[in-house]
This record gives sequence, C-alpha cells and structure tokens, in this order.
Amino acid sequence: MAPSTRPAEGPLGAVSTTDAPMHRELKNRHLQMISLGSAIGTGLFLISGTSVQTAGPIVLVGYAIAGIVLYGVMRMLGEMAVAHPVAGSWSAYAREYLGKPAGFIAGWNWWYVCVVVCMVELTAASEFMAFWFPNLPRWITTAVCLVLITAANTFNVKAFGEFEFYFTLIKVTAVIAMIVIGIAIIFGAGDYNVHGLQNLWAHGGFAPKGLGAFMISLVAITFSFGGIESLGTAAGEVEEPARNIPRAINQVLLRILIFYVGAIGVMLIIWPWDQVGTEGSPFVLMLVGLGIGGAATLLNIVVLTAALSVANVMTYSNARVLYDLAASGQAPRFLAHTNARGVPVRAL
Repeated sequence: MAPSTRPAEGPLGAVSTTDAPMHRELKNRHLQMISLGSAIGTGLFLISGTSVQTAGPIVLVGYAIAGIVLYGVMRMLGEMAVAHPVAGSWSAYAREYLGKPAGFIAGWNWWYVCVVVCMVELTAASEFMAFWFPNLPRWITTAVCLVLITAANTFNVKAFGEFEFYFTLIKVTAVIAMIVIGIAIIFGAGDYNVHGLQNLWAHGGFAPKGLGAFMISLVAITFSFGGIESLGTAAGEVEEPARNIPRAINQVLLRILIFYVGAIGVMLIIWPWDQVGTEGSPFVLMLVGLGIGGAATLLNIVVLTAALSVANVMTYSNARVLYDLAASGQAPRFLAHTNARGVPVRAL
C-alpha cells in the first residue's frame, strides 16, 4: 500500500458534534505498537495452548492461513482509513456507503466485541496472577486491573500511545527473546533432550486429530488475531494518516505472523504437543517443565503485561466507536463529548 498524497479528509470527517476535536497526537511508532499490542496477548500467550490441544502441530498452518487472510482485510481497511481517517472506522464507512442500519450494526457489534475481549484479557490477567497468588480471588485482580486501565485512558491520547508503546515493547522483546532461546535449545544449548524437529510429528503425526479438529481450531486461531483492526479506530487521532496508516499496515502483519508461527513453532519443537498445558500460559508451563523456573517467572510478568496491553487497546477502541455512534445519532447524544484534552470521556 503506497502512502497517499491527497488530503486525508472526506465526507466522514465532520460527523462529530463534540465540545473539542480529538487531537492528532499518535505517531507512527504508536500506531505500530497499537496494532501489535492488540494482537499479541491472550491469543498467543494463553489460548494458543487450547488450539494446540485441539488439533496438534498443524495449528501452525492455521496461524499462517489466518495471517494471510488478515493481511487482505487490513489492506482494505487501510485504504478506507487513509481516505477517511475518522474514529468510527468501519462503522462510519458502513454507515456512509451501505446505509445507517449497516453502520449501526457494525458499530454496536464492535462495541460488544471490545467489552468481551477486554473481559477475556482481564480474566487471563487474573490467571497469570495466580502463578504467584493462587489463593487470591480472581475477581479482585480483575477489578483492580479494570480500574487502572480505565484511569490510564482518561489522559490525553498521546499518554495512551506512550503507555501502549512501552507495554507492547516489553512483550515484543520477550517474544523475540523466547524465539531466540528456543532456537538455541533446539540446536543443542543446555541438556533438554530436544532431538531435531521430531516433536512435530512423533506424537500421532502432524495432524493427529484430523481435518475436522483443524477446522475447529481455526475459531480460536482467528480470535487470536482479533483486535489488530483497532488500528482503524486510531485513524482519527494519528498524525499524518495518509503516511502513517499505510506504513503501519504494511509492516505489522508480517511481524505478527512471525511472532505467532515462530513462538508456537519453537514451543512445539521443544515440547511435545500433547503435553502443552492449558492451565495457564503454555509457554510458562513449558519453561517450568524444562526446569527453567526463573525464566518462567519473568515470562509470566510479560504475559501479564500482554493481557493488560490488549485490554487497554480494547478500552481505547471501544470508546472511540461509541463516541462515533453517538455523534451520528446511533447512541445517546450525550456520549458525543470530548474534554479539553480531546478524550471522549463519557463514551469511555
């Protein structure tokens, strides 16, 4: 996708009736991390274990297929976001070109998805916290995290961008380190009894549960990538959208695909697929099983950060779509309000 040279404005740019306009303070690096941050979370660090148990090593093919399909979707979304860089994203596009009912359905569907995914991530965070505090009630962890994330989103959008940038940087660095360490183990570092790539087919074959199980696993696999489309809802607050949106889309998909296929592939080579745990992060449980306890503790901090990062992006995206719905008369009008810092606090 080549950056457009025409003005990044269109008929959707004036739907809002707020007290103050949203501020375009998100830079390209923020947009990159919002995309990565929303996709690298529970899907990779927790639900991947369920996907592996459902179908076996063939899930690697599933992640590759889902990544290719997602790239096509994001390219199309990017074209629309460059032409109309507004917070309502696909809800606004559907309303403009398909009619108000389509925009209503698309917007409220995404609002609901954001709520559900945010709760999934916070639930995962409570599971990760149980690694250290097994007797702490899960609802306490969830409630505290929700309050903190909501508070973080009340600052200006630049503060949100910085928060997400560093949180995502932590987990991206950890995934890269995990892949590098895994490759080192595969090639003989330490004494972990890894014998080449044979774990990929030595326990019932590459597709031990058949094609039907593989098709079922695609549900969880596709969910794992969910959230990356939040990049569209950030279009209304990004600097130079005609330049930064194409750059973000063109660069981020390959990275995510490498992270998913690379990290899960390394895990399946080191650890038999039928022993991949689902009672917590499969990566943490693998390290514990290998006797690398210190690394497991460090990785659990990372996966906790990852879950909170995704919940943070979902909270941000949720508020922007609800704000757009309200500004368009498809949600209560009082929600179409931004404060002096350009934050849609009522929608939030």
